[in-house]
Amino acid sequence: MVTFFEASLDTISVHHVGNQSQEEMYALSSQPLELKDDIIPNLLMQYFLKPFEKTNEVYHLIHSSGNLGLNEIHHFVTEAFDDKEKFHETSEQIAKHLYKTTTHPNIKGGELYVVYFNQVQIEGNPLDAIGIFKSENKETYLKVYPDKGGFQVDYEQDAININKLDKGVLIFNIEKENGYKVVVVDKTNGGQDAAVYWKDDFLQLRIRNDSFNQTNNTLGIYKNFVTEKLDEQFEMSKADKIDLLNRSMKYFKEKDEFNMDEFSNEVIGNPEAIESFKSFKNQYEQEFDSPIADNFVISDNAVKKQARVYKSVLKLDKNFHIYIHGDKELIEKGFDDGRSMNYYKVYFKEEA
Repeated sequence: MVTFFEASLDTISVHHVGNQSQEEMYALSSQPLELKDDIIPNLLMQYFLKPFEKTNEVYHLIHSSGNLGLNEIHHFVTEAFDDKEKFHETSEQIAKHLYKTTTHPNIKGGELYVVYFNQVQIEGNPLDAIGIFKSENKETYLKVYPDKGGFQVDYEQDAININKLDKGVLIFNIEKENGYKVVVVDKTNGGQDAAVYWKDDFLQLRIRNDSFNQTNNTLGIYKNFVTEKLDEQFEMSKADKIDLLNRSMKYFKEKDEFNMDEFSNEVIGNPEAIESFKSFKNQYEQEFDSPIADNFVISDNAVKKQARVYKSVLKLDKNFHIYIHGDKELIEKGFDDGRSMNYYKVYFKEEA
């Protein structure tokens, strides 16, 4: 999704943002950071951009009022894109805005980096981008070095691991009127209540409703429907539920396009369950204001993402795990009166 083999780091400003609920302050630098050699920019590029190589979700900046001009980040980055001479001044405004939204007591203070990049590619299009990054977690590093015919060991505290970006966002200079193209990284700390501040309070994002999002949402909704909703209407064994999940994943892996009626008939089958699923999906769309079309192109990346969380394991007490990947008719459930225990009978031709 995002590549940076042709990218360059143009300007970087660094500030510190504390947590106002902890009576911490913010500290602004007076000018952009001066990079003295080629090594530091290369390390910073790896720290800032590498985490975005695996991002698939594209967002847009929004405002709850519907007036995009009221989104502070949209306003600030537009100023910087229009006039790079204002970049450092803009970075100060971004730091102040982050400070205003850093109110939950579990949010850690840290350094804020605002960076202007050239030629960062998103969806094959090389663009200028403004990156906003925050480092919250520090580590201690040991340093081993030669000394007097042997070695010495020293350490450095409160250092940053360049392979662990805590929070970051790239805002690309395209689709300004739609809230720009935005990709985000958020390694949450401090619990669920503190988790929303980066995406929801500071940035104010809405995910783009593309094929990745529609595929991801449909698979996620169906998984929740099977695991949480079906029990309210039907008596189903865990093996039956796993079979429904396996059939849905098979459908998405084999098809190029999703069709709601085709999926419902091939995967669910039962008319009552089909209507229940459609109702469950409609409730999600209304609750999250995220409509999902009845027909869309299936995203392979979204299928791979969901496949990692689709469970095909039948757990039996603490003794056995049965992985069900194929024909559900080859496994039978029963009850042994003599032992007063449930059992499964599994049919197979040969051991692997």
